[in-house]
Amino acid sequence: MRTTLLLSLGLLLGACAHQSAPMGDGPDAHHHRFDDAADWAKRFEDPKRDAWQKPDEVLRLLALSPDAKVADIGSATGYFPVRVAQQVPRGHVYGVDVESTMVEYLNARAEREGRSNLTSLLGAPDDAKLPELVDLVMVVDTYHHIEARPVYFKKLLASVKPSGRLVIIDFTKASSMGPPSAAKLEPAQVEAELAAAGWSLVATHDVLPEQYFLVFSRS
Repeated sequence: MRTTLLLSLGLLLGACAHQSAPMGDGPDAHHHRFDDAADWAKRFEDPKRDAWQKPDEVLRLLALSPDAKVADIGSATGYFPVRVAQQVPRGHVYGVDVESTMVEYLNARAEREGRSNLTSLLGAPDDAKLPELVDLVMVVDTYHHIEARPVYFKKLLASVKPSGRLVIIDFTKASSMGPPSAAKLEPAQVEAELAAAGWSLVATHDVLPEQYFLVFSRS
């Protein structure tokens, strides 16, 4: 996973990141530095993103318990972590990123907004480095940025509870958003890679206009 693992959300985010409309500004749109987190936040947290990311619908389908422990890999400025934290008042959310500026930004945001159940952590390209077992791992617009994915996600099993889930949301080949088409992955490839890592596809949701939404459990 590149040092951009952060979010590309759209690259904006697109990647690790999570974002977009940003996404898709030419063939190199998914290779960016994220030194100015506050500037990137204007794009990652753009209210217009809600129209296609549908965060409320995503969280409704995930049906998290109030005490759930959740990790968001490629958390960037906190688009999903902040929303998830609202859903799990007795739980905890870990935002994981490989960019220290994003980690610092999200921790400052959590403190500023009084979200004591949200912590951002600096992960490594080959290890999320979660401090405890979690019920759910979210990877939004970041999966395609991770290198050696079967190895990464096999290691991740050790950080997920036996009944835990893994959610992959990423841009479809048909979407005009996100990274260049050549960098996008088909759902079948994601399923095959994660099967090799010890995960089984248990559900798919067709509610997002630009992305696929896959849910896995431990095999």
